[in-house]
Amino acid sequence: MKVELPAPRLKGEMSVEEAINLRKSIRKYKDEPLTLEEVSQILWAAYGINAWGKRTSPSAGACYPFEVYVAVSKVEGLKPGLYHYDGKTHSLELVREGDLNKPLAKACLGQRHVETAPINIIIVAHYERTTRRYGERGYRYVHIDAGHMGQNIYLQVTALKLGTVAVGAFRDEEVKKVIDVPGEPLYIFPVGVPEG
Repeated sequence: MKVELPAPRLKGEMSVEEAINLRKSIRKYKDEPLTLEEVSQILWAAYGINAWGKRTSPSAGACYPFEVYVAVSKVEGLKPGLYHYDGKTHSLELVREGDLNKPLAKACLGQRHVETAPINIIIVAHYERTTRRYGERGYRYVHIDAGHMGQNIYLQVTALKLGTVAVGAFRDEEVKKVIDVPGEPLYIFPVGVPEG
C-alpha cells in the first residue's frame, strides 16, 4: 500500500534562528495523534528533495546511505504499522501493519518515550553505499551524514511545536528483529506533541 504525502510547506512560521534557539530534547508526549501533514513535513526535512533536486540533508559524495522508516502508532489517516519513506516521490510504502512501539521500546532498553510516541522515525544505514567509494573512511562519513539528518529532524519538529529526542541507545540486533528490513539501524527519533 502506497500513501502519497501532502506536499511539504516551503515557508514556515518559525525562522531557522528561532528553531535553533528553541531546540531541545523532549521525552514526554501527550496521548494525541500527529497529522499526516506534520509527518509529511518532518520526513521531507529529514530526507526529502530540495529545490536543487538533491536530498534535504547533505551526504558525503552524494552517496545517500540511508533508508528512512516510520513506525506509526497514532497518525490521523494512517494505519499503525511500519512504513518506508520514499523521498523521491514523497510517499510512504506500508512494509507491515501493526503497532511496533512496545517491542521497539523494549529493544531501546525500555525507553518510555519510544513506546508513547505517535511515531518513531528509524534511520537505517547501508554503509556499503559510502564505503565502496571511500573505503574505511566511509563509516565516519555515514555517521556524519546521520548527524545532518538528525539536526534537520530536530529543527523541523521544533518549528512545528512538536517534540523529539535522538535515541542511539538500543540493542541493534533486537531493533533489526522488530523492523525486519535490510541495513543497520543507526538512529531513532520518537516524535509527539510535548506534554506541558
